[in-house]
Amino acid sequence: MIVETENMVSVGKLQKELTKKLRDVSETGEPLYVLRNNEMAAVILSADEYELLKQAEEILEHLEISETVKKRLKGYERSKNIPWEKIKKKHAV
Repeated sequence: MIVETENMVSVGKLQKELTKKLRDVSETGEPLYVLRNNEMAAVILSADEYELLKQAEEILEHLEISETVKKRLKGYERSKNIPWEKIKKKHAV
């Protein structure tokens, strides 16, 4: 992952400049990479970018579910279905 150094900030500096840094993220849409002990500890995203990521996550989840359904339907045989009434009667539901 390539990170521009101007978008990096230490935890200490972030504590001092939180309002300004949040405004910058909101206005530019660029993420802010937060460092602790010279290692990345967190990433602050704009609300719009976060929403896009959540939507992408949801789309991927739907694709995974779709693939799972397709795999399971390959071996599906309708003749092996058990009627719900038979299951209820057997288990006294």
